[in-house]
Amino acid sequence: MEEVEGATDGGMVCYSPTMVTANGVWEGNNPLDFTLPLFIMQLTMIVVMTRLIVYILKPFRQPRVIAEILGGVLLGPSVLGQSESFARTLFPMRSIMILETMANVGLLYFLFLIGVGMDIDVIRRIGKKAVSVAVGGMVLPFIVGIGFTLFLNAASGGDANNIGAGSLFLGISLSVTAFPVLARILTELKLINTDLGKIAMSSAIINDIFAWIALALAIAMAEGKRETMASLWVVLAFLAFILVSIFIVRPAILWMIRQTPEEETVNDFYICLILTGVMVSGFITKAIGTHSIFGAFVFGLIIPNGPLGVALIEKLEDFVTGLLLPLYFATTGLQTNVWKIVGFGNWMGLILLVFLATLGKVIGTLLVTTMYQISTREGISLGLLMNTKGLMELIILNVGKNQKVLNDTMFATMIVAALMATGIITPIVTAIYRPAKMFIPYKRRTLQKSRHEGELHVLACVHSARNVPTIINLLEATNPTKKSPMYVYVLHLVELTGRASAMLIAHNARSSDGSTTNRTHAQSENIMGAFESYGNSGDSGYISVEPLTVISPYSTMHEDICHVAEEKRAMFVIIPFHKQQTVDGAMEVIHPAIRTMNTNVLANAPCSVGILVDRGLNGGSGSSTRAATVHNVVVLFFGGPDDREALAYGWRMSEHAGVSLVVMRFVAMDSVADQEWVGGEGDSKAGMAIMVDEDLDEECLNEFRMKTANDGSVMYVEKMVRNGEETVGAIKSFDSAHDLFIVGRGQGMVSPLTAGLTEWSDCPELGAIGDLLASSDFLASVSVLVVQQYVGVGQQNDQAMGPVDSPRPFNAHFRNKVHRPQQGILFSP
Repeated sequence: MEEVEGATDGGMVCYSPTMVTANGVWEGNNPLDFTLPLFIMQLTMIVVMTRLIVYILKPFRQPRVIAEILGGVLLGPSVLGQSESFARTLFPMRSIMILETMANVGLLYFLFLIGVGMDIDVIRRIGKKAVSVAVGGMVLPFIVGIGFTLFLNAASGGDANNIGAGSLFLGISLSVTAFPVLARILTELKLINTDLGKIAMSSAIINDIFAWIALALAIAMAEGKRETMASLWVVLAFLAFILVSIFIVRPAILWMIRQTPEEETVNDFYICLILTGVMVSGFITKAIGTHSIFGAFVFGLIIPNGPLGVALIEKLEDFVTGLLLPLYFATTGLQTNVWKIVGFGNWMGLILLVFLATLGKVIGTLLVTTMYQISTREGISLGLLMNTKGLMELIILNVGKNQKVLNDTMFATMIVAALMATGIITPIVTAIYRPAKMFIPYKRRTLQKSRHEGELHVLACVHSARNVPTIINLLEATNPTKKSPMYVYVLHLVELTGRASAMLIAHNARSSDGSTTNRTHAQSENIMGAFESYGNSGDSGYISVEPLTVISPYSTMHEDICHVAEEKRAMFVIIPFHKQQTVDGAMEVIHPAIRTMNTNVLANAPCSVGILVDRGLNGGSGSSTRAATVHNVVVLFFGGPDDREALAYGWRMSEHAGVSLVVMRFVAMDSVADQEWVGGEGDSKAGMAIMVDEDLDEECLNEFRMKTANDGSVMYVEKMVRNGEETVGAIKSFDSAHDLFIVGRGQGMVSPLTAGLTEWSDCPELGAIGDLLASSDFLASVSVLVVQQYVGVGQQNDQAMGPVDSPRPFNAHFRNKVHRPQQGILFSP
C-alpha cells in the first residue's frame, strides 16, 4: 500500500479526515489526491468505458457482462494500467479498498434483488429432465477444473496446501451456468419460448442452486483449513441462520405487510428496515464464516411476493444494476493482469482449458439429452448454452482469490477463460440452431380464405394496458360463435432493456398466488388478466384466450411476432399503431422503433395483418351482453387483395347482432374509367394481373351483396368520384356516429381515385387512405383498422404485380357470373 500521510514506521497507512474531500483547485489542491473526488472520477471512467464497449460489441450480440469485465481489464494492469503514471494517478492502491467496498455493497443488494425476484414455485415445478441436464453438464467440467488446478499450481509455484480448496473453486467456476446472462442470450437468439430455451433456463436455475451449495462448502473449507471442526461449525451456523430467517424474520415481514392497507404503498419506514436487514444479514453470514452474499440472498428469498417485493425492486433496481453492479465487474477486471499468464505453454493451457470445459459440458449434456430422445443438434446447442458464464463465476473466483486459494495467475486465467467461453456461444449457437427460420405449412392464412363456419385464429399484440379495451371490443365484434369459435393469442410486447429484463425473462411465470415482483411483470399480469376475464365471461361467445409475453429489442421483435403467428397458425395479426391519441385529439408517437417494427411485421408476416389506430371503440368488453354491444362499422373498398381482406373482416363482423356495416365502393367516373390501376411499370404482365384483380373484386362484391341482401344491418353503397379530392370528400361525409373504419392498405397500388393523397403521406405503411384516416385532423373520434392480405411467401411487397398464389375467391362458382354493377346506384336491402 502507498503511504499517504502520517505513515508509521511499520509501513501501515493512516488516513487523515481532511483527505476525504478537497478544498478546491483555487487553494492549490489536486482533487485526485482526495478520496471522494477520486472515487467519482473512477466511477465515471468505469461507466463510460463499459458503455463504449457495450456499443462496440452490440453488432456481435455479446452479453453485457463481457463488456463490463473488458472495461475493467482495459483500465487495469493488463492495458492502461501498464502506464505507472495512469495507475498511480487514477487507480492508486489506496483507492482500491474503497472501490471494492462499494462494488461488494452493490453485489450484496443485487443478490438480494435476485432473491426477491425468484419464485420458489418455479423451482418446484422443474422436471427431472432439467435436473438431469444440470447435473450431467456439471460433472465433466468439475473434473476438468480439478485437473487443471494441479497443472496451474505446478506451473505457477502455488501453495500445495491450497490445492484441495483451490480445485473446488475452479471446478465450481467451470461447471456453473449464469442464468441471467443465459436468459439474455436466449432472448436475443429468439429461443426463450422454445423447448430448448425452457430446458436451458430450468437447468440453469438448478445449476445455480448446486453452485451456491458447493460454494458455501468451499468457503467453509477455505476458512477452516487449519481446523476440521471449524468447517462443520460454519455449515451448522449457516443452517441455523436460514431457519431463523424462515421462522422468525419472515413472520415479522408478513406482519409489516398486513399493516399496509390494500392499494396503498408500503411505508417507507418498513422499506428502510428491510434495506438495513440486508446489511445485517450480510454481516451475520460473514461473521459465522461464509460470504456475506449468502445472507443477502437468503434474506431476499424470504420476502413474500406482492407489493413489498415490487416496491423494493422499483427503489433499488436501476441504481444497483445500472451503477453499483458494473463497479463489481470492473473491479474484477482491474484485478486481472493477463501478463501473469506467461509463456506459450500457459496460453496453450488456457485454450485447452476452455476447449475441455466447453466440450465436457456439451458431452455431459448430450448424454442426458440422448436418454430423453432429444435430437443431437438440440443437445449440442443446449450444452453450448449451458457454458454461459457471468456473475456467479466471478463471485466464485473473487472469493477464491480473497481466500488466498487462487493466485494471480489462476485468477487471470479463469477470467480470460470465462470471457472466451461466453463470447463464442452466441455465434456458434446462431450457426447451428435457428428454429425461427423453420416454415410451418398451413393453408388458411387469410380471412378471405377462412370459412365463416370454421375456426378463426387471431394473434393480438399489446404494448400497454391502454391497448386492451379497444382490442377486446374489436375481438368481440369479430363475432366468435359456436360454429366459428375464435382462438385469440394475446402477445404482450415488452422491450428488452438492461439486466433487469433478464430477471423478468427467467421468472415470467406467474406465481401460485398470482402476485408479481416486477413492475413490467405486474403490468403484464393486469393485461393478461383482462383478456382472460373476457375469455372466461359467459357472454363473450365461443372464444379461447392464451396469454403470451415476448421480451425482445424492438429491432428484432417482428421475428418473435411472426414466429408466434406461424406457430399458432394465425389467420390474422392485430398490431397497434405507433401513435396514440392525446387528450386534445392529436396523435403522438409512443416509441419511434414501434413504427419500424410494424413495417417489418407487414413485410414478413405469415398471414394477414391489421394495424389498429386506436381512438376508442365503444361497446362491451366481454361483460356486457352481445345484444348490448353496438358498433357502426364502415368498409372502404377501392379494389385489390387488401380491400378484399378488409371486406372479409367487415363481412364477418356484420354477422354480430350488435354491429351495423356500411360498405362503400369507390368507382371511377366515365372520364377516368380508362385509367386502370397500375403496379410498377405498365407492361402486359401487370395488365393481366390488374384484370385478374378486377374480376376477383367483382366476384367478392357480388357474393357479399347476395348473401347479405336480406340483412337490415348491412348497407352497400357505390360512390362515383373523379380524383383524390372527391374521394376525401366522400369519406368525410360519414359522421362521428361511426366508430370504426376498415380499409385495405393497398400496397403497391396506384389509382386515380387516390391521386395526390400519397404526396402528403405521413405514414406510408398505412397506404394512402389509411394514412388519411389516421391523421390528427380527420375524424378524430373514429378508430381505424388498416388491413394487409397475405399473398404468399416473398410477395408481401409485390402485390401490384399480382400474387403468385392468388387468394381463393369467396365462392368459385361465381367466376362465370361476374358483372359490373351500374355506377352511382345505392344498393341497400
